[in-house]
Amino acid sequence: MEESVHSGHRERVRQDFLKNGFNEDTPPHKIIEMLLFYSIPRKDTNVTAHELLNRFGSIAGIIDAPVEQLVKVPGVSMNTAALIKLIMPIARRYLSDKSANVDKYTNIDDICRYLMGRYAGFNKEVFSVTSFSGSGRMLGFDILSTGSISEVNISTREVIETVLKRQAVCVIIAHNHPGGVAVPSKDDVDVTENIKSALNHISVRLLDHIVIAGDDYVSMAQSRIFKYLFE
Repeated sequence: MEESVHSGHRERVRQDFLKNGFNEDTPPHKIIEMLLFYSIPRKDTNVTAHELLNRFGSIAGIIDAPVEQLVKVPGVSMNTAALIKLIMPIARRYLSDKSANVDKYTNIDDICRYLMGRYAGFNKEVFSVTSFSGSGRMLGFDILSTGSISEVNISTREVIETVLKRQAVCVIIAHNHPGGVAVPSKDDVDVTENIKSALNHISVRLLDHIVIAGDDYVSMAQSRIFKYLFE
């Protein structure tokens, strides 16, 4: 009888979502409750949804929480933790695929929209190289390292190998400041200078270094403070 009640509730929630979707007024516990349908069979997921929100504060907090913390919540198995951790990689791929439909990138706004999709949800620093042909066609996006730029040795050799593999004519490097502001640091300037110098030796142009923080970004090439690096 209990299973039948839960099945009927789940089907009503599912049909309502398929018909109306979620909106800004949808309570967060209802969104998490429905997500948990697909990893917690035959049980009331409402209590678990509330417990996750109480413990991590928001949907974003749940998604960003480490697996070892998620599985400490009663009712959350490794399967449920895996389902939760799938959300951001899928979202990043969706956002980057939408932007990647552009055949050519002719302005910095197009490129930054693409990169912000690629960086969505990262809670650690990620350094990447995006390679382009001479006509502006994107040849590839490669993550070369993770961790703070001040702590991780950005290998210029690895940048060169990536650029040669992609047969790029020009590149844009990027990294993010999770939880910070999109203001380039002294370390960012040093990395830019080193990579530009290395690329000059193989006749590849460094177009820009994009610093991303949340939904904000700074193009160092467009900044009056840092544009001298790209002249």
